[in-house]
Amino acid sequence: MIGAIEGGGTKFICGIGTTEGEVLERISIPTTTPEETLDQAMSFFANKGVSALGIGTFGPIDVNPNSSTYGSVLGTPKPHWSGYRILEHVRSHLDVPVVFDTDVNAAALGESLWGAAAGLNSCIYMTVGTGIGVGAIVEGKLIHGMTHPEMGHIAVRRHLHDSYQGNCPYHGDCLEGMASGPAVEGRWGTKAIELNDAHAAWDYESYYIGQALSNFILVLSPERIILGGGIMSQAHLFPRIREQVKMQLSGYVQHPNLSENIDNYIVPPALGHNAGLIGALALAKQAIR
Repeated sequence: MIGAIEGGGTKFICGIGTTEGEVLERISIPTTTPEETLDQAMSFFANKGVSALGIGTFGPIDVNPNSSTYGSVLGTPKPHWSGYRILEHVRSHLDVPVVFDTDVNAAALGESLWGAAAGLNSCIYMTVGTGIGVGAIVEGKLIHGMTHPEMGHIAVRRHLHDSYQGNCPYHGDCLEGMASGPAVEGRWGTKAIELNDAHAAWDYESYYIGQALSNFILVLSPERIILGGGIMSQAHLFPRIREQVKMQLSGYVQHPNLSENIDNYIVPPALGHNAGLIGALALAKQAIR
């Protein structure tokens, strides 16, 4: 048995499962202070006999094992969490191998092993919800570098008719500032789930998301793109985004995935809402290796 934690800004989902990605038991814990949240998580794993643990959590976080702050949350708007040493807290309760990464990297890994990108050598997983984050697999490996990728904060060109200033506290009108769930609500004064399919909001969303995906295709050339998160539960967005990608690439990248096969190239997660948790199991599987 291996353990998994999907750490989110509103809830931590903890699970126990197998090295084949099967979730056998799970619990959801509200995200409050780090101490309270992680103590509840550790109580869940106590005496369960897990042999490894995977943690995929919201960021930004320090994922460099050689860093003095490895396993910590870096600067975040989430109250109480900036600088908190998640990995240190976990290791004080569980004496097992642990792999620590972002929630979107975990989801990308899970989808590459058991989901929509199974059998492929590369993919990206993008979540569009309260925030926007992207995890990437390239040549069979998760991308890490100086830190972890922050593709949700790339600069985007403003839609011709969009006067919204953006709500990212760091960059204003970056991708997250223009296309996240809070950006939709800030622009239109109502939650995305309450907007009908014909609302102008979806023209803006497909424009910004399609623009971002076009950039990722040009930089990483992924073999599949997987879109999850609350905003992407609006199924009518997928065909709009696919059309935007084709329009913005303007035929420069020529491949069947971008012409006759685009419906199978830009897809929802095969693991559904479990992508993050199952991805954390995939991280735990790495910890065993």
